[in-house]
Amino acid sequence: MEHRTRRGTTDGGRGEASGARRTARARTRITAALGAGAVAVGAMAFGGLSGSAGAAEANLVRNAGFESGLNGWTCSAGSGTTVSSPVHGGTAALKATPTGSDHARCAQTVTVRPDSQYELSAWVQGSYVYLGASGTGTTDVSTWTPGTSGWQRLNTSFTTGPHTTSVTVHTHGWYGQNAYHVDDVALTGPGGDPGEPDPQPPAAPGAPTVGATTSSSVTLNWNAVDGATGYTVHRDGTRALSVQGTSATVTGLAAATTYEFRVSAVNGAGESAKSAPVTATTDRTGDGGGPGTGVPKHAVTGYWQNFDNGARVQKLREVRDQYDIIAVSFADSTARTGEITFNLDPALGYSSVQEFKDDIAARQADGKKVIISVGGEKGNVIVNDSASAARFADSAHRLMEEYGFDGVDIDLEHGIDSTWLTQALRSLSAKAGPSMVLTMAPQTIDMQSTSTEYFKLALNVKDILTVVNMQYYNSGSMLGCDNEVYSQGSVDFLTALACIQLEGGLDPSQVGLGTPASTRGAGSGYVDPSVVNAALDCLARGTRCGSFKPARTYPGIRGAMTWSTNWDALNGNRWSDAVGPHVHSLP
Repeated sequence: MEHRTRRGTTDGGRGEASGARRTARARTRITAALGAGAVAVGAMAFGGLSGSAGAAEANLVRNAGFESGLNGWTCSAGSGTTVSSPVHGGTAALKATPTGSDHARCAQTVTVRPDSQYELSAWVQGSYVYLGASGTGTTDVSTWTPGTSGWQRLNTSFTTGPHTTSVTVHTHGWYGQNAYHVDDVALTGPGGDPGEPDPQPPAAPGAPTVGATTSSSVTLNWNAVDGATGYTVHRDGTRALSVQGTSATVTGLAAATTYEFRVSAVNGAGESAKSAPVTATTDRTGDGGGPGTGVPKHAVTGYWQNFDNGARVQKLREVRDQYDIIAVSFADSTARTGEITFNLDPALGYSSVQEFKDDIAARQADGKKVIISVGGEKGNVIVNDSASAARFADSAHRLMEEYGFDGVDIDLEHGIDSTWLTQALRSLSAKAGPSMVLTMAPQTIDMQSTSTEYFKLALNVKDILTVVNMQYYNSGSMLGCDNEVYSQGSVDFLTALACIQLEGGLDPSQVGLGTPASTRGAGSGYVDPSVVNAALDCLARGTRCGSFKPARTYPGIRGAMTWSTNWDALNGNRWSDAVGPHVHSLP
């Protein structure tokens, strides 16, 4: 969690100035990206980039003017279509319509040469329209316009990396905004290696397998196809969504309904035939999601500090019984990328590591789950390739076996790669078995949309995921699922941001509300425990809401989390005494 440090501070390891900087950064992202009333992902680069391409060549984008419909293009969640008006050139243009949980991304993978310069441009019309390129092998680029009533040209440029042979050109709008239009997309620069044969579309994937299902979603998995750069999921013959990995969760489905799914593979040369079909039936309304881990239906998570930073120093045996999941914070990284270890801090007063292990076993005998948390403000664990993914899974499993941990918590705050961390967590799950507890604690900016790496990770591992306890603090104002901006520290802030996850594909049993246990536990965002309870009632029962009231209730919502059990103890256990019984009394 971003406000934590190993030792030596009295404000949860964050500090007022540091917390203010974090809030200022979040507000800067809001203002600079979309102005009043909307939020943009902070990692996006805005504005055109200078630079010139090599010798100008023919446009490398296929069907650049959408004269052949969407041939060559894939649009997320079936958001794209072609229209005859308005158009910039020719007789057709792209029209794509965002929703509250999808920004209507339309993309095409194009063959390029390594170490080469390219110019990218398009004519766009509408509010908050983006144009960019990813997979460049250097710095991915994006440019945007806040809106215009007529056609406007966007342009940017990039240089490919030494091993880059394809890039993905993409355009998208913004969540909850009106439809946007794109025409005459152009990518100029050297084409693919002329000595190589013409690229071919990939082979069709094998039939997908069905993973977790809820009353409104189905998770699908399939094997990778050689040469594919992405995949398209088709639901009942209609494009549902496009993804880069080999797993996807299709949301917005009706309860107790059977659907047919197929998957196709895409690359710069085109799209494969569709896979053989698979059918899946959604759960009845009220059925829970996620694996069977022994965690209560409604649970309280508390982070336990393996360091002394001014909060109450505790042994595990002293953690209050209101906590159902105790996250030991934190694992340490080693010199080997992806590998983690654990070092018990002598400041806690344990006479031996064995005494600590005995405490873990005793808490488990009390019915508690004790897990190892990876990350925190200073925890920089990098999983960015197959080797580091394997090291993470192997080392995490060793810690589970050595100490008896029930699972892991992902609290990485320095950027994650959802593809490789998905591989790591699936490998760990295969080693640990179906009872493994898997939790996450992303920051608010990490869960603003299903396109962020943290949200993609959560959806990728939904079938083995226990709960996501987002940190509703140290963030400033953020966008809710109704496209309104809410101020940190209110019932509306908790409910409207939770709604993004609840409507974005996570099961209610996989959503928890994370708040500080005291004013000293974080740089900002502390709320009275009564506010947490009111937000839980609003989401689970539809009562005690603020100005925002969800369109439906989520009685299966998992519960709440706090940083930390130590700050809670220093504050007289006020948080756990109030929130714990309330969580356990939810319907």
